[in-house]
Amino acid sequence: MQLNGYIFLLPKNIKLLIGVFMIVLSIGFFSGLLFVGETSSANPNGIEEQYLGNEHDEEADIMKFKKSEKEMLSLVHSHVLSMSVIFFLLALIVSITKLNRPFKNFLMIEPLVSVILTFGGLYFLWTGTIWMKYVVMISGTLMTLSFLFSTIIILKQLIQKP
Repeated sequence: MQLNGYIFLLPKNIKLLIGVFMIVLSIGFFSGLLFVGETSSANPNGIEEQYLGNEHDEEADIMKFKKSEKEMLSLVHSHVLSMSVIFFLLALIVSITKLNRPFKNFLMIEPLVSVILTFGGLYFLWTGTIWMKYVVMISGTLMTLSFLFSTIIILKQLIQKP
């Protein structure tokens, strides 16, 4: 079965459903990024402080304490499960777009790898592997860019004629 470009052949009501889904999904995804920016300053040291605390810094504006094991396991569990479903659904939609195979494969697989690297990295950071904050930052950025490119491509091809 030829899937490359199949998005152009979908009925209008399915295209509308996918378009609305992509907009709602994007609102949820990017509002989550706003939350990350507010809680960790979206930089490696801010990420470290968010999970390991800053109680040693007497001049900190907001006192933060190291997350408990229960909090970390809950965060990793909920994010890996929910984001794997999100990126699986996104990959299914990307699979029917018209793109060259290597780029399409990258957009389909990379976010799932980044979910493991990002949230596994946060857990390892929490256990004391401090350099993982850089892995978290890089993988989170790649995941976000993959989401952004996939969304733009899908929305563009939904309104484009074949």
